[in-house]
Amino acid sequence: MSMNLFPNRSRGGVGPMQGASGTVVKKKAWVKWALTGGAVVLVVGGAFLWKTGSVLNKISSSGNIFSSLAKSLPGVNKTLKGEETGRINIALLGMRGEHMDGGGLLADTIMVMSIHPSKGEGDQPKVSLVSVPRDLYVTMPGTSDQMKINAVHALNEEKGKGQGMKGMEAILSEVTGVPIDYAISISFKGFTDLVNAVGGIDVTLKEPFNESVQFRQPHVCDPYVFNVPTSPQQFENKYHVRQDGTRYVAKSYPLCYNKDVECGGMFELPAGVNHLAGDRALCFARARYTSNDFERARRQQLVLQSLKEKALSAGTLTDFGKVNAIIDALGDNVRTDMEGWELKQLFEIYQKMGNAPQLTQKVLEDSEEGLLHAPEATKETGYILLPRGDNYDRIHALFNSLP
Repeated sequence: MSMNLFPNRSRGGVGPMQGASGTVVKKKAWVKWALTGGAVVLVVGGAFLWKTGSVLNKISSSGNIFSSLAKSLPGVNKTLKGEETGRINIALLGMRGEHMDGGGLLADTIMVMSIHPSKGEGDQPKVSLVSVPRDLYVTMPGTSDQMKINAVHALNEEKGKGQGMKGMEAILSEVTGVPIDYAISISFKGFTDLVNAVGGIDVTLKEPFNESVQFRQPHVCDPYVFNVPTSPQQFENKYHVRQDGTRYVAKSYPLCYNKDVECGGMFELPAGVNHLAGDRALCFARARYTSNDFERARRQQLVLQSLKEKALSAGTLTDFGKVNAIIDALGDNVRTDMEGWELKQLFEIYQKMGNAPQLTQKVLEDSEEGLLHAPEATKETGYILLPRGDNYDRIHALFNSLP
């Protein structure tokens, strides 16, 4: 006589208890995967936020991640300097980069960006961008030290980390007549990496562009960089002047080309739309020998506008890979005296302005209608630019007239 110890289990199939157990197992599996997925999201999201916070902390010489978190608390005032008066002024600086040869901390690109947020319904937000030439000859505020404005950053940075930006803000405030409260600098590598991170930029040219001299210019030969002799051999002569006023060659130095020719030696772009990766965008922004510094400033504004549009586009901001690459590009190559919360506030203000704020672009230049003039070069100063009228009144009037 056999006894069924499990009366609810049928021999031929799955009984009620087994079905319930299977349902429980499936629910446990689903919960396990949900928890695992949630943990992954939290880890990745947390790592991304920490990475973003640590990068902001790294590039900022003011405050730290904890002060930025404190500013994120409800009820805490989050107003940028100049925001309440309707004009946020920021110095934008471009340079080779720290520890780079050829004056790595000289600010060879100098722009003043003013952001005018909308004051209410019907008021169009505005942005102005004014390029200041690197050869403008200035006197540092509070001193008798005279120098080209591009040297202000490097010389002040020798006094301490972050002092270069403070020095640039001080002199630009004096030149422009408006308070420059913030500064952002980027190195050549940071610019190249940033352009690559957004997938390149597009610039439209009405005419072909070429730079046939700058990236192939010879210098006195050395064993490291300029060690490819010119053909035929060229020389740089040093002259000695006799008492009667005549002179003779005291010494000749052979000239050589850079062993690693920049920008292919001859840099050319056709008319029309050009898609530029980081290295070619940098070449385009640096070229000036076959034109001049003022034309270069206009090209830099064109490049900056294209980069801004690409970086703030939906296709970039919704692409985690691109955003991550942008953060990596910024970390080691961008410096600012804005705190993390200020950068975040600035980004949010710019986002609210939409894709087409009214843009005004100017270049301070030496021309008949320009605000600068070039006096005769001397041995002490070389080529320099001075404000017309020997004061900044006309430049102040320009900045006060900007919308």
